[in-house]
Amino acid sequence: MALSSLFRKKTVQDILAQVEKNNADGHNALGKHLKARDLAAFGIAAIIGAGIFSTIGKASYDGGPAVIFLFLFTAIACSFAAFAYAEFASMVPVSGSAYTYSYVAFGELMAWIIGWALIMEYAIGNITVAISWSDYFTSLMDNIINNLNHNYHFNLQLIADWAQMDYLTASNGFKDATALMQGGKSFENLSTGLQSAYRAWTTAPTIGSFHFVADIPALFIIVLITALVYRGMKESRNASNMMVIVKLCIILLVIAVGAFYIDVDNWTPFAPNGVGGVLKGVSAVFFAYIGFDAISTTAEECENPQRDLPKGMMWAIIICTVLYIIIALVLTGMVSYADLNVGDPLLFVFAKLDLKVMSAIIGVSAVIAMASVLLVFQMGQPRIWMSMSRDGLLPKRFSRVHPKYKTPSYATIVTGFVVAIPALFLNLTMVTDLCSIGTLFAFVLVCAGVLVLQNKKDIPRGKFKTPYVNSKYVVPFLLAAGLFYAFQFNSKATMGFVMNETQTNKAETIITSLNKEESQKVYAYLVRIDTDKNTVGKPDLENLLSKYQDDEVKYAAVVAGLPIDNSLKYESGFSLFKHKIPMWIFLLSLIGLTMWSFKENLSLIPLLGLVSCLYMMAELSVWNWIYFTIWLLIGLLIYFGYSRKNSKLSHL
Repeated sequence: MALSSLFRKKTVQDILAQVEKNNADGHNALGKHLKARDLAAFGIAAIIGAGIFSTIGKASYDGGPAVIFLFLFTAIACSFAAFAYAEFASMVPVSGSAYTYSYVAFGELMAWIIGWALIMEYAIGNITVAISWSDYFTSLMDNIINNLNHNYHFNLQLIADWAQMDYLTASNGFKDATALMQGGKSFENLSTGLQSAYRAWTTAPTIGSFHFVADIPALFIIVLITALVYRGMKESRNASNMMVIVKLCIILLVIAVGAFYIDVDNWTPFAPNGVGGVLKGVSAVFFAYIGFDAISTTAEECENPQRDLPKGMMWAIIICTVLYIIIALVLTGMVSYADLNVGDPLLFVFAKLDLKVMSAIIGVSAVIAMASVLLVFQMGQPRIWMSMSRDGLLPKRFSRVHPKYKTPSYATIVTGFVVAIPALFLNLTMVTDLCSIGTLFAFVLVCAGVLVLQNKKDIPRGKFKTPYVNSKYVVPFLLAAGLFYAFQFNSKATMGFVMNETQTNKAETIITSLNKEESQKVYAYLVRIDTDKNTVGKPDLENLLSKYQDDEVKYAAVVAGLPIDNSLKYESGFSLFKHKIPMWIFLLSLIGLTMWSFKENLSLIPLLGLVSCLYMMAELSVWNWIYFTIWLLIGLLIYFGYSRKNSKLSHL
């Protein structure tokens, strides 16, 4: 095969002709049941879930009340991408989302890459939501059991820690807890999460050296939702609409009640950790918006996709952004931002204020909300596989449509297994970041696809087109303004980034990396320099060292004197530079995009979407880039081993 075959493209005309043929003979045709309000409801169902009930807590802890600006920035970036999705969906109204769009714009190889990335996005996204759902469900059940035991003298057993936690969280938590206790911290002073992980690991059934720790509730909800998605689009739509109504009512109730408990003093300082603290929550906040793109996978099941898809996407983003900002202000007003580093922030805040009825209502609503997110994600992935199978890139059985339910039956069942098994063992942080980078990559390619096709005359246009503004008059100015701000008002951090200056590790990082002998040396040193005499009794190295962190200069001096190797105290050289590689990729890409925009008169909105999403990718850790690259390499092996020679375009 010639190299050019890697970039063979499908035409919009051929895609539309195939859809008409499917509809005419009923072969592989999906049922058409969706209108604009249903699409908006699917978008709200997907967006308002783990983000507002879980990850908003960590983002608020990092950024303080100023996290609302991150929600606003992310919403704007998603809106830019939504314009590109809407234009493509109007142009190519079929299942497949960014995969199909890339096939038209870039050719088969890029289409495969984005399809493979979308498989990861939806699978990992489902795993994330299932884990979050499990956290809320088990918390709710434990509260119910405790109340029954207390009020009615029942003797019910709580759900075992090893049956409600993933393997990696338990394993890593056990290691960190052991290191901290070795450093003098008592078990009672460990965080709740570390205590649970330690108990899960030590009480779990074992087979040899293997500890059987698995998130059983996550498995349960995935099986239940997969069965509903398999049953039909109409049933999924009805369930989604019902759950959206319930959770919107609950969120409005939370806002109404919480507003009476706001203490404006909690909004000071507004940005306690500066811009860096706000941006630290990029992954968590962006994850809160993942899902609106899943609407585009249902294009083939819309009554009027050219009209309704753009409306559904935009209304979903607007409604959810307003709710996110209000919720963030209410949460950070009710309690200090410093208390919000928890997995269930809404539940935590009302429980802390002793509003037990509201806590119960929130617990129930969170279970419903996250189930609706899982429904949308679990509905999107089989339709990606179905589209790839139709093109010959996956085996034919993936495009099999159930004769009665009119759903991609085989792909739906496989999706259930692909999501359910990893959900038993993977932890929340890892899967959240992997889901974010896969989604952002899809957004980048969709925005780039609109830019590539903008000047081509032979492409049929849909009813929706992104408003055109010439970017060459805007983007160079924005780049210059950004450089001016970086070197004029943030010069210390900018020069530290450019020069790769050595950074001092945080206290917890240092302490958890010590062996027993090193811990004893560090303790002896801290006792010697402790003028406050806080070392009486059992030593707690983390507290002893972290108390200096409020004073940056003093902390640096204390760390410099620690009697341990510098590699444990500092991060420098390539070990530091590697974490900056994603940002350097973004900066170099930004220069190239600026030159491209000036040369080709690119449309501003999709270009800003591309830049915004690429920036958010750069804020993710280098390890996420490495894991994502490994996933793509596995996909390329499958493409060159099976898909390339079985592609329907190879037989034309």
